[in-house]
Amino acid sequence: MYNIRHILRLHTQHQTTSEIVMQTGIPQSVLKKCRKEFNESGLTFEEINELSDIDLAELFTKPEEPPISETMQILLNLFPSIDKELRRRGVTRKLLWEEYRKKYPDGVSRQEFNKQFCKWKRRIVPIMHQEHIEGDKLFIDYAGAKLSIIDKNTKDVNLVEVFVAILGASQLTYVEAVMTQRKEDFIPACESALHYFGGVPAAIVPDNLRSAVTKSDKYEPKINETFADFAEHYNTTILPARAYKPKDKALVEIAVNIIYTRIYAKLRDMKFYSLEELNIAIRIALEEHNNQIITGRNYSRRQKFEELERIALLPLPALRYEFKKQFYATVLRHGHVSLSADKHYYSVPFSFIGKRVKVMYSRFSVEIFYNYERIALHKRRYQSYYKYTTDKEHLPAAHRFLYELTSDRLLMQAEAIHKDVRLYISKIITKKQHHEQAYKICLGVLSFAPQFGNDRLILACQRALDYGIYNYRTIKKILEKGLEKNDDVNENIEMPEHENIRGKDYYK
Repeated sequence: MYNIRHILRLHTQHQTTSEIVMQTGIPQSVLKKCRKEFNESGLTFEEINELSDIDLAELFTKPEEPPISETMQILLNLFPSIDKELRRRGVTRKLLWEEYRKKYPDGVSRQEFNKQFCKWKRRIVPIMHQEHIEGDKLFIDYAGAKLSIIDKNTKDVNLVEVFVAILGASQLTYVEAVMTQRKEDFIPACESALHYFGGVPAAIVPDNLRSAVTKSDKYEPKINETFADFAEHYNTTILPARAYKPKDKALVEIAVNIIYTRIYAKLRDMKFYSLEELNIAIRIALEEHNNQIITGRNYSRRQKFEELERIALLPLPALRYEFKKQFYATVLRHGHVSLSADKHYYSVPFSFIGKRVKVMYSRFSVEIFYNYERIALHKRRYQSYYKYTTDKEHLPAAHRFLYELTSDRLLMQAEAIHKDVRLYISKIITKKQHHEQAYKICLGVLSFAPQFGNDRLILACQRALDYGIYNYRTIKKILEKGLEKNDDVNENIEMPEHENIRGKDYYK
């Protein structure tokens, strides 16, 4: 703009063209063009000199646009409606071009149609530049093209998915082959990516695949429960990309295209007989990719990551995530739910009997939830078919007493009354074949203490010990007939009936 002002100043001073060229070094063709624009503007030099550089540039450097033909003007007018139609399911540019040519047989070719539409689209729909902060986001996706492994036994070729993850700031990339896109493979792949990077980003940006998002929504999508549990374990956030908006995760889309060249091409003639073999080859090619100098830069992805992004990542937790499966079940009448995978029963608090609960289980634990609150946690039991794992705190008071009943507890209770009572109780426990039978008899004997008093129970136990009879009915008969103080008790106590006891009449 300074040169234009200088030219016009010399021109108004009536200097010749050759003199102006000698002083400014500006070509004669440019000089003639400036003079022409100056004369056509109708302005004086003083008026032009007061213009800003922007206004002056608009006046003197205005491009000469070719006139738009009628055919092109019709097409440009159609583009807004064409853009709207493309948002409908199944509508393509090819279909719309065919409809356009039916209505306008002399219209533009399909190639020109696409070219002009893209040009119009770029002008009216600007793309926002995304500034990626170190440690902020990890973008994840699956490659469209699949790799393959060969079954050693059947020689069948099995296609496998390729998981891709890329950090926003450094663009350090992770690639892994997995069998499916199901959450059983998807979540471990995400975890492997975090351990490859050696840290956790503030957010993970997935596509709207079923393993990550249960229900897509523009403002608040519903995250898959298992994936949300994984994110909570690693102290990160899930930020799904908008459905049908690939620009939300443009980095990973670009990364997928790059690995087609950097990884797929290198593996194209190789055969793999297991997922492990394939992933070893992928890792070798991946390291070459991450260590390669980025085009137009003087550093690699790995260098930028080590210098800037590694320190911005959150630390990994001490333990890896336990992948959990879940199902819904109704609490049975005995206060347990069945885990059919193990054929085992796990207890819940008795107040939830009849309720429908959610059971989540991993390799090591079983968690039971009701209304989003965990009500039971158990260690998972393997190889205990049709057994019960019961937490005594889950039982009602009456059941808890029987559950906690042990020989030590009975002996302590008897010891509190007298050592002879304890001796009598110990004899019952020793003599009876089944512990449950012995415990019931002991409870019956001890129940006489509040009814007849400790002193009478002590004497009754002493009398029964002398006689060598250890059962509930003997103590009951002694106490009811007051025989605990009678020295002739041997003559008054009836022997218990038993097929192995002959009785006194046998010897007559």
